Amino acid sequence: MLDDFNALIGSLSFLQIGLITGTLVLAGFVRGFVGFGASLIIVMVLSIALDPLAAVPIAMLSGLPAMAQLLPNAIRYSERHFVFPFSLAAFAVAPVGAIILVSLDTAIMKMAISGFVLVMVALLYWDWRPAKAPGLFVFLVAGAISGFLQGAAAVGGPPAVAVALSRPGAPQQQRANVIGAVTALSLCSLLPVWWYGLFTREVVFISIAVMPFYLGATWVGGKYFARQGHRHFRNAALAALTVTGVVTFGLAVQDHLAK
Repeated sequence: MLDDFNALIGSLSFLQIGLITGTLVLAGFVRGFVGFGASLIIVMVLSIALDPLAAVPIAMLSGLPAMAQLLPNAIRYSERHFVFPFSLAAFAVAPVGAIILVSLDTAIMKMAISGFVLVMVALLYWDWRPAKAPGLFVFLVAGAISGFLQGAAAVGGPPAVAVALSRPGAPQQQRANVIGAVTALSLCSLLPVWWYGLFTREVVFISIAVMPFYLGATWVGGKYFARQGHRHFRNAALAALTVTGVVTFGLAVQDHLAK
């Protein structure tokens, strides 16, 4: 196994290794601080260094230890009547998204991911919320949409966040709702993606190699949340997602036209 790992690392350029590691560090910090956004960053950037069929499963696997790290907070403070129906719908629909992932052209997938991210960032930036407090039906619909997007591109977080933040409650409870929903999304697409054979040896090796960086950055992000709040970082995170989305979309369009 060590020889396989060395062969894999040798096949990657220093730029690719640096890009993958830096991306996972940034993603881990964002995940630890605001509870979401890590998969968006990983998939958008690694789709350039690798391709969506590798970036999506890497985003899923590399975040599993961080999910376990954040889960106790979600269990303690989240609203179960939101998290449970959301999770059930996400698990039911995620396999449909996985079918889309293995069917679409990679350049089109990159453009779709980037375009969706930019739309959701705009909604989050303008603090969009439903006209009235959502109920069971909205939770199920949000779970279905998020599960589909998670299975297709590992970017199911933004719809979950939009609905979770529309719930009344203290920031600690809202963050716990976000973490609970994102945890469900982290799990619901594992089986479909495994079924389609996307957890390749390359994907598993890269995920294991970057897990310590991701986990450490998640811990730092959590500490930053506890000490200083989200007053400054929210806008900075949205700006980073916007820049990444625009650059990734432009490169995807260029790749598509070149074909």
